[in-house]
Amino acid sequence: MISAFQNYLILKEVTLMRKTFNNKMWFMALLLTVSMTGCSGGGGGGSAAQPPQGPAPVNLGTAGDLAAAGSYVILAKTAISNTGTSAITGNLGISPSAASSITGFGLVLDATNVFSTSALVTGKVYAADYATPTPANLTAAVLNMQAAYTDAAGRTATSAATTNVGAGTLTSLTLTPGVYEWGTAVTIPTDLTLNGSATDVWIFKVAGTLDMAAAKNVILIGGALAKNIFWQVSGAVTIGAGTHFEGTILGQTGITLLTGASLNGRALAQSAVTLQGNAITAP
Repeated sequence: MISAFQNYLILKEVTLMRKTFNNKMWFMALLLTVSMTGCSGGGGGGSAAQPPQGPAPVNLGTAGDLAAAGSYVILAKTAISNTGTSAITGNLGISPSAASSITGFGLVLDATNVFSTSALVTGKVYAADYATPTPANLTAAVLNMQAAYTDAAGRTATSAATTNVGAGTLTSLTLTPGVYEWGTAVTIPTDLTLNGSATDVWIFKVAGTLDMAAAKNVILIGGALAKNIFWQVSGAVTIGAGTHFEGTILGQTGITLLTGASLNGRALAQSAVTLQGNAITAP
């Protein structure tokens, strides 16, 4: 006969075995979950990163290489002029025109004759008539700028929904990544919002002029970055007074920023860039 005490010991042992079994099962389930999570994260743990949306970015060359358009915040062929107190962060370049076509900056030629400096520029200023290797670098940078323009112009619109949006008048819109195309001029009379991640790309193709009204903003949300936004414009570009703009402007004609306008991006013009007391920062 099993005594009451012996029965108690048996029940206690069984209970202990159940707890041990349950703990082991729980631990094994945890290990399996962690293992599966690690596999789904591409070796980095957690959820896999979302792939970039929209087109591939336009190639501006390698930043830091002075033969690349991406190494300049302002690059022009005929003139760069400034009135008022501008604040430019990044390099300026002009070619084939000479340094005399850069006005309103109070340029100070460096002892090397390779570049100039300016109190208005946090960076260096390069011109086609400066010493070697500047002329060759600028020739290549301008060709790179023109190739980037051609690249952007040749992209195919993402869909019918990104073709001729707003009949060329972009009023209070939020645009997702993609290639947008207009056969005529584009006017932006209000704030314009671009919604996407840090890897998403926008390319805006404008067959005519591009004008943004005064005191408006291009607003980036969702992590969108100015370096992934490209405006390919065949006509003149005018950014209104006090307006903030985002992205690289690839202008076949002139680019003008009116009084107090700011740009987080680049002004790359196959003609002239005109400033009126503006803040421009390379993205």
